[in-house]
Amino acid sequence: MTHHTKRGEYEISTNSELLDATLLKEARLPEVAVIGCGGTMSSLGTSSLDLMNYPEYGKKLSINEILARVPEVASIANIIAVPFRSVGSTDIIPADWFELRATIRQLSREHSSLKGFVIVHGTATLEETAFFLNLTLDIAQTVVLVGAQRPLSAVSSDAPMNLVGALNVARAPQARGRGVLVVMNDEIHAGRDVVKTSTLRLDTFRSVDFGALGVIDPDGIHFYRRVDRPRTSCIDFGGMPDDQELPRVDIVYSYAGADDTFIQAALMKGARGIVSAGFAPGIPTGAERSALEAAVKSGIAVVQCSRAPSGRVAGRKYLLDNGFIPGEDFSPQKARILLALGLAHSDRPDKLRAWFQEH
Repeated sequence: MTHHTKRGEYEISTNSELLDATLLKEARLPEVAVIGCGGTMSSLGTSSLDLMNYPEYGKKLSINEILARVPEVASIANIIAVPFRSVGSTDIIPADWFELRATIRQLSREHSSLKGFVIVHGTATLEETAFFLNLTLDIAQTVVLVGAQRPLSAVSSDAPMNLVGALNVARAPQARGRGVLVVMNDEIHAGRDVVKTSTLRLDTFRSVDFGALGVIDPDGIHFYRRVDRPRTSCIDFGGMPDDQELPRVDIVYSYAGADDTFIQAALMKGARGIVSAGFAPGIPTGAERSALEAAVKSGIAVVQCSRAPSGRVAGRKYLLDNGFIPGEDFSPQKARILLALGLAHSDRPDKLRAWFQEH
């Protein structure tokens, strides 16, 4: 009886010490907010081999359900789970960007101990959300967007390790001050540069011209370069209200024989800006050119980009003489965001051109 009592006391004491140690460890872990927007990482397919049909026939998980399926994250950070959306990212619209920005800013104000944010997002528009936040967020903490190419239910899903990697980057001191980041496939990319390059491959996200910022290896996070461009323009984009409505900007894609049909359609819908995804190195068809020149003369902002996945559209003489804005190295979809943000402040061509050159 005595032996049993002592043994019981010893077991209680050991459990108490283990509990204290666990609490101490949790207290020392950095705090990271994980915001759920949906996407493939939140998806369950119809079987473990469903790598394609899950968007339409699978089901979506909440952010808490995602975290429960990746218990390893509890050893990396004290997580504040924040439900936001549970949709495919094809359903994310600019109004969601501003609401997401407001959510991040509020959490930053209310939780001074937060080291960073991880946004679980679908890959279809992930690069656009990342670029918008990179231009408009004015907080000190690191913000990381992460997605997956294979649903959580799939054999060899990339979702768990992508999430683990994103958390490790969000909590890392060396990630601070590098702008909004994208973590996928053990690589760290700048939200400014990264684009989705493949429909199904795991290495879909690439910074085509300039390369990744760093990598996530088993021995830690390793950065190799910085983006030598400003992030948020606090006076301009960082100070925008959370209920801002962006002016309409449309993208017109060039192809052999294209006429002015889609340019006129954009103008009829009230577009204040047009991004021309022209032939490399940034040239529309003759019919498109005439329509775009007329649009510029009527006060419409026109940005000339290229449909090629790499390279700058430089400020050659024709573009500058006719009031076009050279799209620099931005993809058409990112140029659209920058132009819309710019037009929300000014329609002066010189100001708009300066934003493209600076960012």
